[in-house]
Amino acid sequence: MDIQYTYHPDHLRNSEPTKTAVESLKRGEMIFNIGPQHPSTHGVLRLEVITDGEIVKEVIPHIGYLHRCFEKHAESMPFNQIIPYVDRMDYLAAMNSEHAYAMGIERILGITDKIPKRVEYIRVLVAELNRIASHFVAIGTYGLDLGAFTPFLWVMRDREHILRLLEWTCGARMLYNYIWIGGLYYDLPLNFEDRCIEFSAYLKPKLNHLESLLLTNKIFIERTAKVGTLPLDLAINYGVTGPMLRASGLKYDLRKVDAYSVYPALDFNIPVGSGMMGETGDCWDRAYVRMQECRESLKLIDQCLERLTTDEKRSRDFDPRALVPKKIRPKAGDFYVRAENPKGELGFFFRTDGRSDVPVRCKARGCSFVNLSVLPEISKGVMLSDLIAIVGSLDLVLGEVDR
Repeated sequence: MDIQYTYHPDHLRNSEPTKTAVESLKRGEMIFNIGPQHPSTHGVLRLEVITDGEIVKEVIPHIGYLHRCFEKHAESMPFNQIIPYVDRMDYLAAMNSEHAYAMGIERILGITDKIPKRVEYIRVLVAELNRIASHFVAIGTYGLDLGAFTPFLWVMRDREHILRLLEWTCGARMLYNYIWIGGLYYDLPLNFEDRCIEFSAYLKPKLNHLESLLLTNKIFIERTAKVGTLPLDLAINYGVTGPMLRASGLKYDLRKVDAYSVYPALDFNIPVGSGMMGETGDCWDRAYVRMQECRESLKLIDQCLERLTTDEKRSRDFDPRALVPKKIRPKAGDFYVRAENPKGELGFFFRTDGRSDVPVRCKARGCSFVNLSVLPEISKGVMLSDLIAIVGSLDLVLGEVDR
């Protein structure tokens, strides 16, 4: 592991003495710096770890290395020009982030009911494709953290199909700028629906193979069951959302709770953890929930494709930019919008003055930022090797963590 030792309090992030200072260490305790280069920290995350031998006594996450500065960027440009910066927060789920942002501004403008159904079904289609791609990175890299190399190759192979489909729609592999306020950059390419139908049929058996290879693997179970257990009350108190919250046993999904876009017209379930292999809310449950959500996303994709190829047939007169406003000047006030991203609740708070097309204040609630905050609580008393398993189970993207 990429572990660095800290022997002097000047090496600590805070200038003032804290309880993590070297002078306060008990006999036999050490301070480790894990990261920010270690691949198992899933990005530029530095963990200041106090250990007693192999036992973790305390973990202090240190963040802010990417310097996305999303909020300050957003406060200096018009609403419609913010979308490319939204892409760069959770860069593994850019379509989902765009969907949340565009839908929020449409609610502020009061044009939600005017958005064509075809636009809404396309949005859900590409967002669910991106959800699977995001979960594949979470599952594949998590297996890699714990020594399983083959599942990582499998999910990267299948994720490549999704990236090529999304690239077909807008020309980009990761940062799309495809979902616009009031519509889309462009309609789906010709024969896109047929290719998606083929991909859905291809992926369903692959998920069964992946689950049998990784989730039911004896070594994987022993490394993740009863490790990093997140009790439901603790998850709620920390504001944890997404698969981490559902793995702790609560059926809470904004696609059901807020019933936004065309999700109310679609049939899907909300997978939750049940302690099948260990305890409810442990690392295994979190991996299990993400795996099941991939199956639910395929169900949603199939239903969208059915609507797009039957109820919402392509029309030559269809203009996905028909409702895209030239200038966006919302009424004065404070607005908060949210949606269910692959990692949890992505929220945006806006303050507007009613005169400018630039927000006076923009605040993003990044799900990875909130989910990371619970790490110190669920890491106390674990083995040092289990800490890596716990960090991997959080599914962090540091683009929406840094401040």
